[in-house]
Amino acid sequence: MTPLPGGVGISGLTVYDWEAADGLCGGTPHMHLVCSEAYVVTGGAGSVQTLTTSGFADTPLHPGDVVWFTPGTIHRLVNDGGLRLVVLMQNSGLPEAGDAVFTFPAPVLADTDAYQAAAALTGDQAAAARRRRDLALEGFLALRKGGLEEFHTAAHRLKSELLDAWWIRWRDGPLAAAVTTGRQLERLKAGDLSHLGHGEVLRLERPEHQLFGMCGRLHTYPVPDPPTRPPCGSSGSPHPHPPKELF
Repeated sequence: MTPLPGGVGISGLTVYDWEAADGLCGGTPHMHLVCSEAYVVTGGAGSVQTLTTSGFADTPLHPGDVVWFTPGTIHRLVNDGGLRLVVLMQNSGLPEAGDAVFTFPAPVLADTDAYQAAAALTGDQAAAARRRRDLALEGFLALRKGGLEEFHTAAHRLKSELLDAWWIRWRDGPLAAAVTTGRQLERLKAGDLSHLGHGEVLRLERPEHQLFGMCGRLHTYPVPDPPTRPPCGSSGSPHPHPPKELF
């Protein structure tokens, strides 16, 4: 499957309208480790609550707004009525491969098995998604009072074993897309127009079924399967930086 332009991911999102303990309706607070995220608001109204080392913020969301944030931003969508979004994710494949950490209370974050059990959607999907949201909100409200550095440390520990696989997805997805553009520019500078003869039109139909996501019901468009070839380098382990020949 040909990936979307630039190695991004795209989903349609209808934000949960379930009321939470603080009286607000919305999604599950979480943080991405290496992926920026963007919202294009298509309907309804609400806001995105964010928490970074700079503090807490509440950014309004109305149709036509575009809001985005970088890795390390804990975020929670609040639905004031009919909030619908198109979500653009950097590094298509990485979010699906686990590049997100829920803001569960510290004792859950400290126990890998407990974290995985709390994050899983087993049994009744809607009920499980709501339980997961409520537990993450409990931790989020505590983090607003302090402990963000400890949360970052716990997030890294929970995901450290996935980093090699993420590196491969990045190399063969977003990085490869950028390298392709560089090669096309080099060819154009040399007067080589050959890639223009390979233009094509691609189309993805809206997914038939919605999934219970972190922040709402998702229409998630497919992403390419993970690559099977090993990382560059004789040891078979990913380099901490991409090979120089790619640049």
